[in-house]
Amino acid sequence: MNLTISGHHLEVTPALRSYVTTKLDRITRHFDQVVDVKVLLTVEKQKEKQRRQRAECNVHVKGSDMFAESSHEDLYAAVDELMDKLDRQVVRHKDRVQDHHHDSAKRLM
Repeated sequence: MNLTISGHHLEVTPALRSYVTTKLDRITRHFDQVVDVKVLLTVEKQKEKQRRQRAECNVHVKGSDMFAESSHEDLYAAVDELMDKLDRQVVRHKDRVQDHHHDSAKRLM
């Protein structure tokens, strides 16, 4: 899995990088065919203080691409919300990809 964490108007500290990678482990635990992950952490230059920390992520898995973004006052809370959204998307994708057709007991005999 290729992982790219970048910051826009912000320096990505080692603590922030480790926090994002530990949160991404939840996604790879649900679906192990993740090819590429790009995370962009942004501090927007707005006058109002609310929702100026933004986290967005592109996930390329075998079969499709997923995108999610989240804004919050706190960057760590934005990352938490982002990973919740991505986790739901990955679980839904995995459910679609899985083969739900089982041979019935009558056909096996």
